[in-house]
Amino acid sequence: MKNKITLLTLAIAFVSFASFAQKRVNAKDIIKDIKAGKDVVISNATIEGTLDFTYMEEKLKDLPKRKKKWWNNGGTNEVKNKIETKVSFTNCTFKDDVLAYIPDSDDSGYTFTADFENDAIFEDCTFERKAMFKYSDFESNASFENTKFQDDSTFKYAKFRRSASFENTTFENEATFKYAQFKNFISFENSTFQESTTFKYAKFNDGVSFRNVQFEEDLNIKYTNVKGKFDISGMKVAYDIDSKYTTINGRSFSKYLLENK
Repeated sequence: MKNKITLLTLAIAFVSFASFAQKRVNAKDIIKDIKAGKDVVISNATIEGTLDFTYMEEKLKDLPKRKKKWWNNGGTNEVKNKIETKVSFTNCTFKDDVLAYIPDSDDSGYTFTADFENDAIFEDCTFERKAMFKYSDFESNASFENTKFQDDSTFKYAKFRRSASFENTTFENEATFKYAQFKNFISFENSTFQESTTFKYAKFNDGVSFRNVQFEEDLNIKYTNVKGKFDISGMKVAYDIDSKYTTINGRSFSKYLLENK
């Protein structure tokens, strides 16, 4: 009996160790590699610390101090950063904020954003805190497949110029793709939006799939423009759909539904 208990204890200890064996990576080390021109390819890891793709703290030191709203006189308050290397995360958990957008930091009057010139891959990941990609320009492939956004997220004004996918993705808080632009076909197939979602003013230039997508609250697609395939088979919206001025290949959303019953 004693040996059996000992073996059982060892087995439990081994399973417990395996569950916590995921490596830990400091966000600052990731930024260091990017600055050194190294591709970032990380899998099965927990990312600790704020992952700031804008380099806000570094850039702020070299910027002149301005009064808030000074750009209304013809200037611009946006400070852009370009991520030139590939960033790829698979089965990773981000414990802190992931920021490609920081608005009016510390009342400095500046807004910091980041563009991605190479692949930006976040697959099978979990964002436990904010995931801010407002204004981001994804110039190469982008993927957020099988990923969970547990806190605030935004892709407002984001531009996806190559292949992109949000299949099997879960948004637990409000999600916004307002003014987002998709040059190529984009799929949200089998994704779940647990709170209100907006694609207002979004542009899909080569089709979009919302096949089997679950919108558990409201869906706003007002002024959305779609060219190409528009797959909403199996899509469910729990509450209201605002489709005012939405066009699907030149037709209104309501007319599209009537013609595709």
